[in-house]
Amino acid sequence: MAAGYRGIGLTVALGTLLAICPATAREGHPFAHWIDGTMAREPQTQVQRYDADTFVIRQSVRTNFEAPFLYLLFGRDRALLIDTGAGGLDIRPAVDAVIAQWLAAHGRGSIPLVVAHSHSHGDHHQGDGAFVGRPDTVVVGLQPAEVARFFGVAHWPEDIATFDLGGRALSIIPTPGHEAAHIMVYDPRTRLLFSGDMLYPGRLYVPTDQFPSFVASADRLASFAKTHPIKALLGAHIEMTNVPGKDYAMEAASHPAEHPLELPPSAIARLQAAVHGMAANPKRANAGDFIVFPRPPKALP
Repeated sequence: MAAGYRGIGLTVALGTLLAICPATAREGHPFAHWIDGTMAREPQTQVQRYDADTFVIRQSVRTNFEAPFLYLLFGRDRALLIDTGAGGLDIRPAVDAVIAQWLAAHGRGSIPLVVAHSHSHGDHHQGDGAFVGRPDTVVVGLQPAEVARFFGVAHWPEDIATFDLGGRALSIIPTPGHEAAHIMVYDPRTRLLFSGDMLYPGRLYVPTDQFPSFVASADRLASFAKTHPIKALLGAHIEMTNVPGKDYAMEAASHPAEHPLELPPSAIARLQAAVHGMAANPKRANAGDFIVFPRPPKALP
């Protein structure tokens, strides 16, 4: 079994990092059971280690029904945090605790931190304020122009940028449609694709007036996947049960029997086919492990 498939579980409760027994990954999956709102007592966050430089943080559904996933990636020169959560808790202690553990393991005193976002919806940046003013930390803006400028995307959204953490060069892939500033992040070291809200086990919301942009992003993603080996996609939520095609109710307070976090790379081609099949008439389509969910555009204030 690959090193990335030996997760170490960490739990953060009341701002204190508590190392628990090494988590045993479920057969064929890289992660152990995630907190899902079904226990009598549940910590606000859960951290699992994919490998020594890759950590996944889940926010408890009891703090916010979105129960998002955050990703913390380390390189030699800096670390990247993707998203800061949906609010309802102080997310920074969980992040700082993982960074402190990583620094101790590497005999270092500090590392610069970049705080970025899969996209600008509120459930992915509510924790930003906790990182403003944090030493040696940059918080990336939420608008497409700010994201493009920071990562060096010359022509948004057609170009793919490279963002090097130091010996770990990530690909930044613009994927607007779900939201205008949406990006995916590809890590060639682990062959993981951090796919945000565009592709995850759940309802893939697409405003109907942005459907052409979503289709173009699906095409761009499929083209990228043809030339880059992908082991799995890790998205920002889980909204599907482990019964194919069955999702949870909207704003469900718990997620018993969840679908695994990861999706196979084949999901990319299936998404592309699904959206092309409805491009002229966007409609809900259930693919078993995700649901394309067109919705009316939000009214302007």
